[in-house]
Amino acid sequence: MTGFLEPATLYYGTLGKSTAQPLKHSPSFFDASKFQVRQHFAISKDGTRVPYFVVAPKDLKLDGSNPTLLYGYGGFEISLQPSYSGSVGRAWLSHGGVYVIANIRGGGEYGPRWHQAALKANRLRAYEDFAAVAHALIAQKITSQPHLGAMGGSNGGLLMGNMLTLYPDLWGAIVCQVPLLDMKRYSHLSAGSSWMAEYGDPDKAEDWAFIKTFSPYQNVEKGKKYPPILFTTSTRDDRVGPHQARKMAARVLEYGNAAAFYENIEGGHGAAADNKQAAFMSALGYNYLWEHLK
Repeated sequence: MTGFLEPATLYYGTLGKSTAQPLKHSPSFFDASKFQVRQHFAISKDGTRVPYFVVAPKDLKLDGSNPTLLYGYGGFEISLQPSYSGSVGRAWLSHGGVYVIANIRGGGEYGPRWHQAALKANRLRAYEDFAAVAHALIAQKITSQPHLGAMGGSNGGLLMGNMLTLYPDLWGAIVCQVPLLDMKRYSHLSAGSSWMAEYGDPDKAEDWAFIKTFSPYQNVEKGKKYPPILFTTSTRDDRVGPHQARKMAARVLEYGNAAAFYENIEGGHGAAADNKQAAFMSALGYNYLWEHLK
């Protein structure tokens, strides 16, 4: 068994009964006794109930002042399940932050239909779901716009790019990791051609008609105010490629908005070649959000 507050633990006994005894567990990296986990549901634009988990201090004050990190992915039928993260615990929760996982459509939390509900022409549903969770957190006064940040990587980086361009007024800051951002040319770059079943073919006029609605690079506007954003990537990312983050950061800066950029020269799509680099990249994202949301 594992969860947000429990490292992977081997139990002996019958599930659901108090007689089950823990035999051994992976190391703990933070004091989990101070926190609690709750699952809630947000109502998306089309009325769909979207689940999300909130990991927060037990004595959380609902005054809208809590630095809150909202994380999501929403693609390729990948489920974001409760799991233990020493990095989140040490770098975010232990400093007083709230951590939220949004189980938006495009993922696999409710099986293939949950994934298929956000494919191609329906892609915007994933982004509407994520925005709905953000609105719910604000409505509950868990946080407020100046204290609410978002983070995601790869397909989740595309999610972050769309949070920047479609919902800029929701966020105090965004961290966009190893992202996919130029949907006009993605199918001709790196491994992009293998993802057309997910997003569509931008070379077909009928597909580009809907793809352009969620292509962040094409949707950045001059004269529009965007929240501060950090782009991270790797020179050796052979799945998405560093050019996506490079050109998006340049465009955001060109249009007069705040953007930071960090490119590791190693690491592939994980943007880190070893544990030391991975720790640095994680700390970079958490510190960026903390500085802007605290």
